[in-house]
Amino acid sequence: MTAPKPSALPAYIAVTAAYWAFMLSDGALRMLVLLAFHERGFSPVQLAYLFLLYELAGVITNLSAGWLAARFGLTRTLYAGLILQVGALLALTALDPAWSIGASVAYVMAVQGASGVAKDLAKMSSKSAVKLLAPEGAGLLKWVSWLTGSKNAVKGLGFLLGAGLLALYGYNTALLGMAAILALILVALLFFMPDGLPKGNKATKFSTVISRDKNINRLSAARVFLFGARDVWFVVGIPVYFYAVLSDGSDESRRAAFFMIGTFMAVWIILYGTVQAMAPRILRKGANNLAQLSASARQWALALVPIPALLAITVSTAGTPAPWLTVTLVLGLLVFGAIFAVNSALHSYLILAFSKSERVSQDVGFYYMANAAGRLLGTGLSGLAYQWGGVEACLMVASGLLALSAVAANRLNRSTA
Repeated sequence: MTAPKPSALPAYIAVTAAYWAFMLSDGALRMLVLLAFHERGFSPVQLAYLFLLYELAGVITNLSAGWLAARFGLTRTLYAGLILQVGALLALTALDPAWSIGASVAYVMAVQGASGVAKDLAKMSSKSAVKLLAPEGAGLLKWVSWLTGSKNAVKGLGFLLGAGLLALYGYNTALLGMAAILALILVALLFFMPDGLPKGNKATKFSTVISRDKNINRLSAARVFLFGARDVWFVVGIPVYFYAVLSDGSDESRRAAFFMIGTFMAVWIILYGTVQAMAPRILRKGANNLAQLSASARQWALALVPIPALLAITVSTAGTPAPWLTVTLVLGLLVFGAIFAVNSALHSYLILAFSKSERVSQDVGFYYMANAAGRLLGTGLSGLAYQWGGVEACLMVASGLLALSAVAANRLNRSTA
């Protein structure tokens, strides 16, 4: 693997370490909130509501985060993300179990919104840093894939961590522990963050966040539908379905269900991250050819379309839950995750390849606004589809969204890529 520019290596390592710590807490928090409030009797639609403002905040944050980074510097936006996440973790401990479901939903939505802002500030800062610190060409593909893949593997461990902490220590203790660890990492960064990232330019105008590059806009559209297709089954559908299958309501089965659901979500994300890190090898045939990689974005999206459709048909045909059906869903979704990972890594490379260095934070922010819009779309549809037609409805909607992603990716202008 080609090393980043020598003078930038300490900054690259610091940014990556902070990003890992953040994503570990992000994955754990998602599982804590989902499982804890499902236990409290929240419906699938209400569970989806808990994450809607989180994703909506991501849309707004990413639209402005690129401008904030260009104006104030990537280091400051990274710090801001970590500070907000610590605050969100602490705020969730103030939730009173005596509150009504309506008040609880509103409060958690607001806190999750702050967490969404935090996550996207950290993500945009880290991804933009790769463009500025890593080598160009094939080296850029390797370092983008490695950062993104390792981040998702760490987030996968976070899912398992969140489920385990909830089962062993309870909701509030888990939140306080994560807040304390993240605060220590923030303090360490404040004292030891090396130079290497741009300080920002206060003359940067907000209007520069809107991309005028057709390739970036088309890639962003493909990203909306790609991540909508994942989250439509990932956020609510599959966890709630597995909980219904695995738990009979007793304390022992509840704890076992928490661990099994957390393990599946963790394995899925870790597999996803591992394949992302391997993407340069998988795509090596065109690793140095931007036009060829642009063309392959449609092909990889099309490869995903039949998988959720076939799984939906299998669930519908089976009629009632059974061990063989659970195993089939797990294996099918792991295959989905591997192919999805190549799509995601390819998109993450293309956005940096299409971006110009002088406006990379704006273009990356705009692109991750589309990423957040896809998650928002998928999250909303996940609760609605599960309430309407169960997990099979979630999977069929995912197949349709993937087809739209392939259409958007097909319009990338390969002649100028």
